[in-house]
Amino acid sequence: MEKFIFASRWLQAPLYLGLIAAQGVYVYHFFHELTHLVVNAGTLSEADVMLIVLGLIDVVMIANLLIMVIIGGYETFVSRLNLDLHPDQPEWLSHINAGVLKIKLSTAIIGISAIHLLKTFINAGNLPEHTIKWQVIIHLTFIISALAMAYTDKIMNQSLNLVKSNH
Repeated sequence: MEKFIFASRWLQAPLYLGLIAAQGVYVYHFFHELTHLVVNAGTLSEADVMLIVLGLIDVVMIANLLIMVIIGGYETFVSRLNLDLHPDQPEWLSHINAGVLKIKLSTAIIGISAIHLLKTFINAGNLPEHTIKWQVIIHLTFIISALAMAYTDKIMNQSLNLVKSNH
């Protein structure tokens, strides 16, 4: 029974493959938007260029988030990647665990939210005030949630270290 339960972690592998496919969609979207920017560069206003570039940055940040979830999640919850000798191994992968992954993900989400908020501020004249207000509230909620997770993770690590030092 224990081996069967432990083997069930492999049910997550197709989910990570699906996220890789989603990454491909973001690559397509990035190049579609980049082509739009380059082809229309002479006719776009500065604000339009800035909004498109922020959209490109947003796509890259979401792609980074996907990579963290795919690689970090697979390594943490499914199986080791055995990349110790690979020259391109991400530095963060060597000390990843569920707590670190949550903090990295929440930080990435805050960055993505900040890009959306910046796009909203640039386009504020075309948006209702309540939309801007709710985006600010949501962004602040992400920040508070990330701080709460980081604090909780710190307390848990201190408790674990205290237990280890008493043994």
